[in-house]
Amino acid sequence: MPPSWSKRSLAAQAMGKIEPVTKAIVPPIHLATTFIRDEDNAYRSGFSYGRPDNATVREAEAVLAMLEDGAQALLFASGMAAATTVFQALAPGDHVVAPRVMYWGLRSWLASEATRWGLKVDFVETDDLAALEAAVRPGATRLVWIETPANPLWTITDIAGAAEVAHRAGARLAVDSTAASPVHTRPLALGADIVMHAATKVLNGHSDVLAGALVAAREDAFWARVVNIRQSQGAILGPFEAYLLMRGMRTLHLRAAAQAASAQALAEWLSAHPNVARVLYPGLPQHPGHDVAARQMEGGFGFMLSIQVTGGERAAIATAARVSLWKRATSLGGVESLIEHRASVEGPSTPCPPDLLRLSTGIEDAEDLFRDLDEALRGAHA
Repeated sequence: MPPSWSKRSLAAQAMGKIEPVTKAIVPPIHLATTFIRDEDNAYRSGFSYGRPDNATVREAEAVLAMLEDGAQALLFASGMAAATTVFQALAPGDHVVAPRVMYWGLRSWLASEATRWGLKVDFVETDDLAALEAAVRPGATRLVWIETPANPLWTITDIAGAAEVAHRAGARLAVDSTAASPVHTRPLALGADIVMHAATKVLNGHSDVLAGALVAAREDAFWARVVNIRQSQGAILGPFEAYLLMRGMRTLHLRAAAQAASAQALAEWLSAHPNVARVLYPGLPQHPGHDVAARQMEGGFGFMLSIQVTGGERAAIATAARVSLWKRATSLGGVESLIEHRASVEGPSTPCPPDLLRLSTGIEDAEDLFRDLDEALRGAHA
């Protein structure tokens, strides 16, 4: 399709590809795991076996690379598979800087498993660029990993500023942009080298696909190692899951815009609620990262927010127990709104205050979502 079309138009038509045999406007699912060699033993089709590559996966990767303005995208069997591959592509002895506040599963892996790979990991408040610069070691730090907005406190890191710090030290910058999506933030355009998504979340948007993604600003030697690790370890996404993910990305712009608008309204309404001590959402002017978020996010501030409930942990858990429209479940980014007491999930090492509830805003009516929360909050404090 002509590159002059907007990303929204290109995503809506999955790059406009028409299946050549039937002329179908929906790309087929390629399930084959093995392919015929040419008579001279070559593979001119570009496909040899299902573990390193798949045509349906390639099509979904092309849509994501387009959305992120990247040189190439790779899809993985989960967000964790995607994220850990980046760290496994480093060399033993390499130094890594990561956020204190980040997705707990990756933080736990870095704290307990990365050292087994010979990596040296320091955790720092990456929203403080001075602290980030003090943590990097020129010549030794090879990767700076940030997450923005950062789950579950929704802190904001200046991507362009972090890129400058990383590059001055000779390191790459990787950004977990799961909670922003390409609709609201494009880290590669701000100087990042790699962007990661837990594609299970808003990229797919329907809570029915487990997937992860990496997108590279350029295809260099480090990226070639990432590609090789996915191939050798068999971490590729399955073709049916890739097909569903591509279906989800076709409506991404509509869903992300609606979810961000509802999250903004909820954040404003809840800020005045008598049973809410604090609302954590970068779209609020009082949020510490609001100015940076306004500079690097487009068309809204994302679909995630957290609230701290008056009355502490007991009131927070009681509130979650009383909701009806909101669903008590892990994950985020789907069309249904989810609520969760994160400290209970993450355990003793969590940075979450015990009174915190994490909210993933779906596409339901915002007023209905607020009324449900209002009744649950008031009921928990009765």
